[in-house]
Amino acid sequence: MLPTRLDAVSVRAGIIVTGTEVLTGRITDQNGPWLSTQLLALGVDVAHITICGDRPADLIAQLRFHADQGVGLIVTSGGLGPTADDLTVATVAEFCNRELLLDLELEEHIAGIIRRHRPRTPDLDAGPTRIGIRKQAQVPTGATALPPTGTAPGVVIPAVAGNRQVPTIVILPGPPGELQAMWPNAVTSPAVAEVLSRADDLQQETVRAYGLHEAQLAETLRRADAEIADLDRLEITTCLRRGELDMVTRFASADADVYRRLLDVLTEHHGHQIFSTDGSTIEDQLIDVLDGRLIATAESCTGGLIAARLTSRPGSSAYVTGGVVSYSNDAKSDLLDVPAEMITTHGAVSEQVAAAMAEGARRRLDADVAVSTTGVAGPGGGSDDKPVGTVCFGVAIDGRPTYTITRHFPGDREHVRTLTTTAALHLVVAQLKRDRAAPEPPLPRREQTPTHQLAREVTRHEK
Repeated sequence: MLPTRLDAVSVRAGIIVTGTEVLTGRITDQNGPWLSTQLLALGVDVAHITICGDRPADLIAQLRFHADQGVGLIVTSGGLGPTADDLTVATVAEFCNRELLLDLELEEHIAGIIRRHRPRTPDLDAGPTRIGIRKQAQVPTGATALPPTGTAPGVVIPAVAGNRQVPTIVILPGPPGELQAMWPNAVTSPAVAEVLSRADDLQQETVRAYGLHEAQLAETLRRADAEIADLDRLEITTCLRRGELDMVTRFASADADVYRRLLDVLTEHHGHQIFSTDGSTIEDQLIDVLDGRLIATAESCTGGLIAARLTSRPGSSAYVTGGVVSYSNDAKSDLLDVPAEMITTHGAVSEQVAAAMAEGARRRLDADVAVSTTGVAGPGGGSDDKPVGTVCFGVAIDGRPTYTITRHFPGDREHVRTLTTTAALHLVVAQLKRDRAAPEPPLPRREQTPTHQLAREVTRHEK
């Protein structure tokens, strides 16, 4: 990451994710990244995201840490339930030196929600359920209660100036659906709206590349730093993910011209590897180049991962007809019509079988396009001719010869399967773009084997 002046933006925020289940890894945090994205869209720079268990002393320590960083806004998630370990509101109230008061109207509102959803609750008027409701209806003095989107209300506590400054604090529920539904009310509350009125107009842009080594990008960024004035006004981060290299840049809108100059440098040096400058993913581009055509998958070593990527978004039935996981040789023959003698002659991991798998999937699943994978994911099963990491691909497109290619990927089983899945999507896009004279994506450097193996590593055939 290059030096940045984003730390001079007018509003910064801290996010505290609470919950021992998150801290111990039993549940993966979804709220921190989601809140960070929402705050950035509002012009707020997120300085820190921290996680703590359900211990008041730890939450107090994290609140103090964020406040000491000079943030103008703290957002917490979790700890708003009726049980004894849900202590966020009480702990934040203690930190802010505010007394908790029972909000009778809020108490009845929560009771009404429970009454509608669980009408036969026996102790709604007295007993453990009512005690839990009253606990959730406790609101710090001077704070604003946010209407529940489940049963737990949120809370907004205004900032306090003076010798012991406390930023505005927003307390939100832990379940992601409830938190996201409550967010609009949180940002329009008077205390938060006042903070947002001081926010800068920040932008975030994402460039995605395939086949680009991190060291190559780092060298280009060093050159750009010497050539472009004020490049340090941009915050640039890079991340290698699923075989693709993402570069995310954040900057104030006034520095958009600096970013445009950087983008010119990047496309000049790495235009062949960059496949997206607008943040679109390879899945987005695949849907675009399909242009109404239908796609199917035939997978062996990837075990359905390609189909999972293709169907991960709503509406995917408009372009995906289906997928076949043909792991065994019999499944390849029975489900995809791969001749048994072909498997015997060439082996299951061969371009001939990959082609037959793709053609069989396209035919059996009534698709216009089909992609196949067959390989050795490891850790066992490799040979001198087909070591672990060897994968054969097939791309069958109606009206064209079937395209095949063999690649070698490094790493353990999970890594090989992940890289194979990404490579398959890029191969399909490249083949569908052939009519537009688009170059085929290069073999990523991280996936290359030593030079003495290259002669047997990559072959391309059209059958």
